[in-house]
Amino acid sequence: MPKTFDLIRLAIAAGVAIGLAGYVYLTLHDLAGAVLFSFGLLTIVSYRLKLFTSVAGFIHRNEFPQLALILFCNIIGCGLVALLSRAAAHPLSPTAEIVIGERLANGALNSGLLAIGCGIIMTVSVTFAYRGKFLPLLFGVPIFIKCGFPHCMADAFYLTSCSLDFWGKHWQEISLYYPAIVLGNFVGCNLPRLFPKQDDLY
Repeated sequence: MPKTFDLIRLAIAAGVAIGLAGYVYLTLHDLAGAVLFSFGLLTIVSYRLKLFTSVAGFIHRNEFPQLALILFCNIIGCGLVALLSRAAAHPLSPTAEIVIGERLANGALNSGLLAIGCGIIMTVSVTFAYRGKFLPLLFGVPIFIKCGFPHCMADAFYLTSCSLDFWGKHWQEISLYYPAIVLGNFVGCNLPRLFPKQDDLY
């Protein structure tokens, strides 16, 4: 792991990348938007930025404090883009509230379980991308979005894009929902550790 200052810088930048990707998705809110969301992950892999779901499947036990810092800084980066989106001619909050409203209606437990699927896809996609094979990432991102598998950083952007009125009505549900999907993503990110290593396949 990089030194603390570098880690903060790389993690905030990763949050900004996801925020920009989420901005595009909320603007289009269709399959094209889901495909274009991949720009955020391609940016993160290319610049070796620190995103919670791109590092959670590769850390060691003594790196849990750094992972928590990455999560916090990712949220800050997403929040910065959400603030920027307030200047848009067409606000994102109505679409963000539709997305988050569907998640909350599904419940924290179900959303947390679905988030496992996103975590698996993320670790597999990042593993291949670091080997110079980007198709799993380009396919994986639209898959988890269209399947409704929550991604804790994408949802951080959607949540920070929601209106204060929405938060006032749903803060209790959100307080259960968000930790559930973070945990689900973490579990899913680490399940590929059980997969055969590439050398074991031949």
